[in-house]
Order: sequence, then C-alpha cells, then structure tokens
Amino acid sequence: MYLFADRREAGALLADRLAGSAAGVLVLGLPRGGVPVAAEVASRLGAELDALTVRKLGAPGQPEYAIGAIASGGIRIVNEPAVLRLGLAPDVVDAIADSEGHELARREHAYRGDRPPPAVAGREVIVVDDGLATGATMVAAVRAMRSAGAARVTAAVPVASGQGAQTLRPEVDALVCLAVPDGFMAVGPYYRDFGATTDDEVRGLLSPA
Repeated sequence: MYLFADRREAGALLADRLAGSAAGVLVLGLPRGGVPVAAEVASRLGAELDALTVRKLGAPGQPEYAIGAIASGGIRIVNEPAVLRLGLAPDVVDAIADSEGHELARREHAYRGDRPPPAVAGREVIVVDDGLATGATMVAAVRAMRSAGAARVTAAVPVASGQGAQTLRPEVDALVCLAVPDGFMAVGPYYRDFGATTDDEVRGLLSPA
C-alpha cells in the first residue's frame, strides 16, 4: 500500500518535520526524482533550492544494484563488499565510474547551464531524495557537502530501507525519514504516482529558485 500520493505530497510531509531549520538553510534535491520533493520542502521552509547531481554506479547487467556512487566535486564511493561479491575487477569499476561521470557532467550543464553552484561553506544543508534504498547515492551527496565545507548536513527522505538508513546515519548530523517499512524492496511502491521526472521538469523547478 502506498504511503504518499506523489513526490509533492511527500515533500510537504517532510517539510513539516523540518520546520524550525536554521535561517539561510540550503535545500538540495538529488536529480531527478528528489528535486520535486526538495522543491516542496524549500517552498514551505522559505529556503534556497538547488540540485546536487549524484550518479549511482550500477552493477554490470544489474543497473539498479548499486556498487557505489559519484557526486559533483569529484566524490566517489565504492561498496567494496558488493564489488567483491560480484567479482568485479578494479578496471570494470573504473569504467562504470567514467561512464557515469560523463552523464553527471551532462546533467550538471542541463540543470544549471552557466550558473555557478550555490555557496555551501558554513551553511546548514538539507539533502533531499524521494527515497533511500542502498543509501550509496545519498552518502556520496553528503560527502560532497562535507568536502564543500557545509557546517551541518541533514538528509531528508520520505521512505528508506533499514539498511539504507543504517548506512547513512553515521554520515549525517541528522536523518529525517518518515517511514522505514519492513520488507522494503524499492522506493516506487510507496508512491501512488511515481512517474519518471524529466530533465525539463527539473529545470522548471529550479528556474524560479
């Protein structure tokens, strides 16, 4: 049974839990699906909105199975147990990371154009996605914000797996999650409408910001 009608409703519910965040907080959505959630959070908090591009490193033949992730700023994490389990050689992981790096750069330009990324140093940052499965992409995003000098990093997601939440907690100052269901398999089933978010929709949400 779904928990949220759509990403907008999920964002509104998250915003209720995030009320009281510090003035000047920066809300960053993980494209693509995290941006509509983040847009609702930022609107309700009166906060600055932007996107933080992260790419999952999917296993060969199993693109939904994360063996790591990369994020803006040269951040790369690798799930070593998963790599060992699959018997992947280092050059295979490097090739996957290089391919995803090209897509990350394309999306950065598509969403931001020539506009510089927002200032992060010394600020409270809330990183938002539409859900958390393995946690790899969110960990990469959080580490990117640490590297950029964020004073405090909160991860905010409507729904998460137990494993994903456990992986993420040591990385953040706070984790705001509305539900950690038993038997979690994927994010999509917890939304009535989980249609794909397009690049144009992301641009449209970021343009007013």
